[in-house]
Amino acid sequence: MQAIINPSCFNGNIKAPASKSYSQRAFAAALLRVGKTEILNAGSSNDEIAALNITINLGATIIHKHNKILIESQGVFPITDSINCAESGLCSRLFTPIVAISNQLIGVHAEGSLLKRKMAGFDTVFKQLDIEIKDFNGFLPLQIKGPLKAKNLSVDAQNGSQFLSGLLFALSHVAIEPITIYVKELKSKPYIDLTLEVLQKIGIFITHDNYKEFYIKPKNFKKPENPVILNVEGDWSSAAYMLVAGALTGSVSIENLNLNSVQADKAILKILNDCGALIKTKKETITVSKASLRSFAFDATDCPDLFPVLSILAAGCSGMSSIKGLHRLLEKESNRIISICAMLNSFDIPYLLKDDAIHITGGGTIKNCTIDTFNDHRITMAASIGAIMAKGKVIINNIETVKKSYPNFFIDLIASNIKCELV
Repeated sequence: MQAIINPSCFNGNIKAPASKSYSQRAFAAALLRVGKTEILNAGSSNDEIAALNITINLGATIIHKHNKILIESQGVFPITDSINCAESGLCSRLFTPIVAISNQLIGVHAEGSLLKRKMAGFDTVFKQLDIEIKDFNGFLPLQIKGPLKAKNLSVDAQNGSQFLSGLLFALSHVAIEPITIYVKELKSKPYIDLTLEVLQKIGIFITHDNYKEFYIKPKNFKKPENPVILNVEGDWSSAAYMLVAGALTGSVSIENLNLNSVQADKAILKILNDCGALIKTKKETITVSKASLRSFAFDATDCPDLFPVLSILAAGCSGMSSIKGLHRLLEKESNRIISICAMLNSFDIPYLLKDDAIHITGGGTIKNCTIDTFNDHRITMAASIGAIMAKGKVIINNIETVKKSYPNFFIDLIASNIKCELV
């Protein structure tokens, strides 16, 4: 399916979709705790559906009721001999340690681009925990068998935080005595903050020493009231595209955004402010309006998902903007160094790769073209925002990719006065 987008002036009032990062952690928390959990305002993206199905396959019962998902669990007691992470990198790294709590041999499967994404650290960490891992060549699928036993261990987190999040969920569930997790070169620290926040809401309090050592002390845990209610925040990652669209071409008001959120991609608000965009905040609603935007410099190492839309923002700013952290783009739905550069080439936006950063010269004309999205939802959305500023019609291929994170993206785009035809 294609989107055909013509130059437009963005004018939108949008409710931010649910944070899939939060939803998936909430499902994991509900699975692990014994009792009932109510999850409010979860989304329906493909990644969230995959996480919910895994929660069911690992033994929880689920009831959908209006905007609630009611989950009742006795812990990890698989009802199947396999789980399917679909294309969700977070699912694969979050739930594989949780699967290892069971003493059953369980297959962990994947689909699409996730089959080509390396599962760094699985072999070394599971070996430390005496977990049996079979048919593993560095990628999914694999088979894993516990039971997981809590003990001190070392984790190399230079490739991201997702696997560490899974270990924090799983080890805190089985720990009886205090244990310490020693962490090397942690990237994406805000996502660990999100993990710790969700765990705290189910009574598990984990502390750390500057993200280098994490301390799991069961005596500090508290038994919360039953049921626990987890309210899923709006997603700053998805909202970033619309906020940038407002700053570049018109105005947008987005509700359901927590200004106190620990989500990494909340950084978009500071970047837009630094660029000179007009920003107003009122409770959980953010309004961003067009202004003369100046160049910016930003280190996206801890929030690499912002890279594609920041590339488009840079194209609309006068001067040269720099976005650091290219090394974090290799293990995504696409190799995003390649896919972002291809998008910029198609739009005829000048750029330079140097010193782990992309330097983009903005303020010029954006060429009408056809965009290859590389089967990557974030390239699809970023290119769609770029298309609004182009000098003519832009065709974007394979737009179904947005279902991974923001199923209503094009619905919200069209409702915001964008000349967009889906064919």
